[in-house]
Amino acid sequence: MRASARGFSMIELLLVVLVIGILLTMTIPGLKESAMRKQVKEGMPLADVAKRGVEAVYAASGKMPASNADAGVPPADKIIGAFVTSVTVKEGAVTLVYGNNAGESIKGKKLTLRPAVVPGFPAVPASWICAEVAVPPNMEIKGADETDIPMAWRPVECRGSKK
Repeated sequence: MRASARGFSMIELLLVVLVIGILLTMTIPGLKESAMRKQVKEGMPLADVAKRGVEAVYAASGKMPASNADAGVPPADKIIGAFVTSVTVKEGAVTLVYGNNAGESIKGKKLTLRPAVVPGFPAVPASWICAEVAVPPNMEIKGADETDIPMAWRPVECRGSKK
């Protein structure tokens, strides 16, 4: 009498390899989005340097600063970090340009934070609106949005659409 074979057949092993391959191809794009989102999020605290300057000038004069110099902050190319190559103030809006150690997919891409203010009341602190997020009621937004980072790579607080 013949003894029964033990172990897996070649077809069973190939099916396991095929399933693992399919799972990997579904996972890899999600990992890229997650990595890009993390890099964008990690660069955002650099905007705080410029945001403080914009808020101080607006509270004192009621006008938005036109540039980094008007906001009293360092030049754009001096506000840098691991993932950010510059932070620019333009008519109150703060724009980060990604580069340095950032992934190739976001190098040169921009993310803009714009101040939303209560008209006529510069003493009221600004709310900072990221990219295309809707403006709160009874507030008006200042500066232009230069964001060109894809929606999927933005942090949660930077997703949304204009109303």
